[in-house]
Amino acid sequence: MARFKAKQPSGAAENPKKPRLSNAERSAYFARKEAAKVLRSVLQGDARRRAVGSIKSLVYSPSIKNKKATFALVCQTLKYLPIIKDVLEAANILNSRWKRQEELVYIITYDILFGQEISFIGDAEKFLVQRKVSLQSALARLLVRKKVKRIEDLIDHYQTPNVSKPRYVRVNTLKLGVDSALIELGKQYMVLKDDLVPDLLKLPPKCDLHDHPLVLNGSVFMQGKASSMVAAALCPEPGWEVLDACAAPGNKTVHLAALMRGKGKVIACELYKERIKRLEDTVRLSGAHNIEVLHGDFLSLDPKDPLYSKVHAILLDPSCSGSGTIAERLDHLLPSYAAGQATNTDETERLNKLASFQKKALAHALSFPQVERIVYSTCSIHQIENEDVVKSVIPLAASHGFQLATPFPQWYRRGLPVLEGSEHLLRTDPVEDKEGFFIALFIRKDRTTIQPALKLDRATSDSSHPRTKRRRRLNKKKGRTTMPTLFGGMFKMWLYCKPWG
Repeated sequence: MARFKAKQPSGAAENPKKPRLSNAERSAYFARKEAAKVLRSVLQGDARRRAVGSIKSLVYSPSIKNKKATFALVCQTLKYLPIIKDVLEAANILNSRWKRQEELVYIITYDILFGQEISFIGDAEKFLVQRKVSLQSALARLLVRKKVKRIEDLIDHYQTPNVSKPRYVRVNTLKLGVDSALIELGKQYMVLKDDLVPDLLKLPPKCDLHDHPLVLNGSVFMQGKASSMVAAALCPEPGWEVLDACAAPGNKTVHLAALMRGKGKVIACELYKERIKRLEDTVRLSGAHNIEVLHGDFLSLDPKDPLYSKVHAILLDPSCSGSGTIAERLDHLLPSYAAGQATNTDETERLNKLASFQKKALAHALSFPQVERIVYSTCSIHQIENEDVVKSVIPLAASHGFQLATPFPQWYRRGLPVLEGSEHLLRTDPVEDKEGFFIALFIRKDRTTIQPALKLDRATSDSSHPRTKRRRRLNKKKGRTTMPTLFGGMFKMWLYCKPWG
């Protein structure tokens, strides 16, 4: 007669109830999980040279709950990553299961060897803690092999550069006035209005605003000065249709919408699916209702398609090396940056590929028949991505009626003198200005329109560009002068061939 084992009642001895976790244990456990998720995105993007976002932007996305702990874990793990990899390889303790979770293994190994041993309660934690002696022995052998006595000597060349830069925030005028933001932020910090970019505020270095209510509700965006200059250089007018060709993560996109006062339409084009969600989150946070997100390839858009027949301006901020924002993005912590210290062969190939795409994208932007203004920008310091790209399209631009114009004429740093018209190009320096950006502004010279205000110093503009004058446009066909009525009967018009903004 067959016998059956009686079903054990719940709470039986072989299924003991797990002890309740403390807040510190729970926090540490989930911080490692979130840090591993961010680290995977960072390392995969670095390997493909196509980052979903910077380390900071990934950590401070809405999906990450314990932001400060996660940010610290990711940065510290990246800082020690070359050592961690060597230790794990020397210890030879990982089987195929844990190799599939290598980012979590890196995080836990950091905590075991260099961090705080708080609550190793997960399966991966327990596996590595049981092999702690092997890990420590491998680290000791590594120190001997490298002929150093201290851990600090192993990581000297991975240290964060000493970059002290002001914290800039751009006021989202769709939600909050500049003066109101000035008052609110001024309760905690010393705040100044920027003297160049409208709606930009300057705070002391190292201000941590990530949890500030104005940031969390989208009233202000943490955005560098040079980055904020890009949309301002385009100067879109309210009611225009504007195309943001490579839109994610969306800070410049929502800046365009704010400059347009929520009127007209911004078409935000983004090719990569993994970046679309980030773009949509940014748009949602901004409260802008005049942005249309388009998941597609800018190069595949037909300039003659009626859908784009009303596009007045294009902002083209394509994928680039990011060499001007290495310190800000923390790219110096990435494996590719460390490898680049030894050889630049791969980097040269990468720059050539980027420049090839950038030239195609800018040439495509110039082919839209109704477009009057185009801004091309990068966060790169390399001539091959900046002046060389502009130089390559100058004949094509001229054939379409475009010429270079001067954004922010009172800005003192201009393009490298490698092409005619380099004085129109704008550069910021990663050392002097703490960011390395490049901006080129094209205007169609056969289109006369009113110059949108950038709230610049009129005297500075005029002195920088003495040829900028008020003119009247002669309509040769009708043999008369066209002078539109502006501002209560003032018959004035700016010639659009050399704008002062």
